[in-house]
Amino acid sequence: MEIQVLGPLSADVNGVSIVPTAGKPRQILALLAFYPGRVMPVPTLMEEIWGTEMPQSAMTTMQTYILQLRRRLGTAMGPDAPGKAKEVLATRHGGYLLQVPPESVDVHRYEQLVTAGQAAFEEARDDRAADLFRDALALWQGPALVDVRVGPVLEIEVMRLEESRLGTVERRIDADLRLGRHAELIAELTDLIARHPQHEGLHSQAMVALYRSGRQATALDVYRRLRGRLIEELGVEPSPQLQRLHQAMLTVDPALDVICGPRRTSTFNLYAA
Repeated sequence: MEIQVLGPLSADVNGVSIVPTAGKPRQILALLAFYPGRVMPVPTLMEEIWGTEMPQSAMTTMQTYILQLRRRLGTAMGPDAPGKAKEVLATRHGGYLLQVPPESVDVHRYEQLVTAGQAAFEEARDDRAADLFRDALALWQGPALVDVRVGPVLEIEVMRLEESRLGTVERRIDADLRLGRHAELIAELTDLIARHPQHEGLHSQAMVALYRSGRQATALDVYRRLRGRLIEELGVEPSPQLQRLHQAMLTVDPALDVICGPRRTSTFNLYAA
């Protein structure tokens, strides 16, 4: 079985999709996919699909949804695997579990690659870190579960993943900056700071990429516009490390040079206290 949640929900067995068209069974399949090999308690599944307004027939309806998923599994597995659907989507005391290897679900492959990339980043193996982060991000086919109506449980998972995705982009750019790829990052960072107009980490990266590309005035303008936005919208000044980065650019601090900066830190923390 191959399952994808980093984009539209997809689940194939022998090349046959087992994703139901109905909304609530799709939610159940998606939630089980986040925890392969682990029992998902019935109350958690019910909370996901009904929230706090559970019908009196909730348990019976839940069992019907599980039966529908097993039927789709059985059809995809074929007549040579009788009864196997109950082993793959198994009933356990108090809940259900999807018995598939974690690596068959894209989110788990993504998290493994991110963990390996972070380890390489902290060891200053920047080429390796950038490649691992890039491979992790390549697994995304759009916003997580973009075609699933998520309830309160899946909503938390989706928010966590989107934060992780943005953080991975940031770490990949950190690695690329340490490799001297500042000029080729400018277009990407210009787009990112437009999409995330209050994100100080991305703005610090844009400033450094521009500065190292001989565009000091533009780098300083990125800071000026961010500061104005933060003051106007939130009533706060930029963080101390971003203010120190700005001052370093004004004084042409040699530590900003690509070959002189600290090796085991993010761009945003170049001037952390």
